Amino acid sequence: MASLTKDLTAAASAAFSAIGLEARWGDVRRSDKPDLADFQCDGAMGAAKSAGRNPREIASEIAEVLKAYPAVLSAEVAGPGFINLRVSDAVLSARAADILADKDMAGGEPAPDPQVTVIDFGGPNVAKPMHVGHLRSAVIGDTLQRLLKFLGDTVTSDTHLGDWGLQMGHLVTELYDEQPDLIYFDESYTGPYPDEPPVTIEDLGRLYPAASNKAKDDPARNQRSQNAVAELQAGRPGYRALLKHFINVSVAALKVDYAFLNVSFDLWKGESDVDHLIPGLIERFCKAGLAEESQGALIVHVARESDKKEMPPVMLLNSRGGTGYHTTDLATIEDRMMHMHPTAERMLYVVDQRQALHFEQVFRAAELVGLIDEGHLEHIGFGTVNGPDGKPFKTREGGVLRLADLILITTEAVKEKLFREDASTGEFIVHDGLTRAIQEHFSLNRKLGRRSLAKLYVNLMMTFRSMRMKDEWNVRKTSTSFNNIIRKSTLKSEANAMHYFYGLAIDKTKSQLIDTIVGHLLKFNFRALGVFDSSRSSSIILRRLQEYIEELYARPIAVAALRFADLQNTRTTNYVFDIERFTSFEGKTGPYLLYAAVRIKSLLRRAEADGNAPGEIVVGHDAERALVLALDGFGAALLGAREKRMPHILCEHVFGLSQAFSGFYGALPIANESDPALRASRLALATAVLRQLEVGLGILGIDVPERM
Repeated sequence: MASLTKDLTAAASAAFSAIGLEARWGDVRRSDKPDLADFQCDGAMGAAKSAGRNPREIASEIAEVLKAYPAVLSAEVAGPGFINLRVSDAVLSARAADILADKDMAGGEPAPDPQVTVIDFGGPNVAKPMHVGHLRSAVIGDTLQRLLKFLGDTVTSDTHLGDWGLQMGHLVTELYDEQPDLIYFDESYTGPYPDEPPVTIEDLGRLYPAASNKAKDDPARNQRSQNAVAELQAGRPGYRALLKHFINVSVAALKVDYAFLNVSFDLWKGESDVDHLIPGLIERFCKAGLAEESQGALIVHVARESDKKEMPPVMLLNSRGGTGYHTTDLATIEDRMMHMHPTAERMLYVVDQRQALHFEQVFRAAELVGLIDEGHLEHIGFGTVNGPDGKPFKTREGGVLRLADLILITTEAVKEKLFREDASTGEFIVHDGLTRAIQEHFSLNRKLGRRSLAKLYVNLMMTFRSMRMKDEWNVRKTSTSFNNIIRKSTLKSEANAMHYFYGLAIDKTKSQLIDTIVGHLLKFNFRALGVFDSSRSSSIILRRLQEYIEELYARPIAVAALRFADLQNTRTTNYVFDIERFTSFEGKTGPYLLYAAVRIKSLLRRAEADGNAPGEIVVGHDAERALVLALDGFGAALLGAREKRMPHILCEHVFGLSQAFSGFYGALPIANESDPALRASRLALATAVLRQLEVGLGILGIDVPERM
């Protein structure tokens, strides 16, 4: 489905050709000054310079031709030769109707040159927890695979596990020190080996740091690990069996963090999967006369005369006969070209920009030996996630922040946004959207009337009282009003306390009871549930409420906050991680975009309940025009993000679309419009916006809940 921009570009290009100038000058884009025009064409200046003519004269000729084009309402020349174009309401109405009818792409258009593409991203290491640096590779790579698949490319994603380095030697030797009698260490035994792993993910998280720290201060200890790596790579059966266990245990844990972020992979291959290809690969370089020995190592020179900086050689084998990242990356390229069908035409590597030199070396070597044609390997580099000091994000202790901890921090920050505590009364006030959703959730169960909620409230208060009486709760973590209550001497008796809390419950409305229950649960992270008798109905209800809030609200909002916070930045730049700003429901944030989409869903549900349905779109008001023009930009945003490998272009579009809808929503009545035709038209526009927002956010890996 062609956009208005594309249609107008075709018309302007034809106009330039008609007066003997190159068609390339006819490029049309959205106007920089929307108050003056919808679109603009700046090609007259370039064409004039090329042809030696006056730019305003050329612009005037082109404008006269464009005025005859049916879509153009006006074409005016401004400044040194800008052509300002305004399209008619009828054209905008037709374009909006096309977008609404486009069930598959919501106004986008497929790529003109679909390709078979491999996206290599993620890159976690076996036995090492992912850190904050893995966030960028995960969300950028996943968004690119979603984007390319949506536009018609054939995409295979591969996480490319780091499972072949020194860390494997550390794990093997440390495990031997702890459990030397394991069958895997018996050199005379060749299998079969147990199916159950001898370690858990917690064991791996303990074994690797322990061995690594020892090796730093003990060269002999480090040499043991290096020897173990050499034996592993040489094919020792017991070590290979351990490696398989290490990988399986690690992948199971990695999938948990990736699943939270809505990240998935087609392949979970690692460096060890291409080990069998390395001897043949090295022979291929030798036969081509590209490999040479240098100080005991086997290297490949990849420098070019045009290089302005030193380009070190690729190392195929080190002086000990071992392989490194250069060799395994080259073998991975060979593996993909040999075994993937259809054959990959392009490979994208979504890896930290600081690895640019490594990939330039690998790409040059791959092209020299004929693994793939020149220009078909791309390093999609990205900047770092920084702390307030502008340096890569660290923990307070100075260590690298684990990705799982970042996820937890974000989720807890979202929960804090879902409620607040009244400073004067100590009572909890839950976010309006969440209160309405929970009230609706409770209303589905007729047993949960005001009386049942009062019982839940009393149960919760008594649980907190019990924990406080046993000093299981720090008084500073509880609300002001609650601390005052539990200090009352009259409440030392359980019967008196229960009577008192029932008295409080009686004075609360159903909405206030819900706010208090949810507020306490959110504030204390549901810790009180651990002391409830699991067989009691109140405990079951509260646990279900916990799951409801976590799964339907906290998690989707946290994912939106994390992914959009990262993706909205130009990929190649660094950014400062600001948890307060990223989890805000205002401004250019993921939660804001979710709220914008959910608000449209709510609007359409209310309209449907009142018997109102979308109808024929008739554009007339400026806010409607602005909204349709925003919708029309979807295709260009998608193709631009694909061409430049820059997801922030799509982020800009969905944010701009949500702002255009906000302006439309504030300027005009929609469901409450008294004119039936206008009401149906505006509901149709709202439907088109919702569909495009959901598609755009979906490509960004952000799922829109039904309610917030």
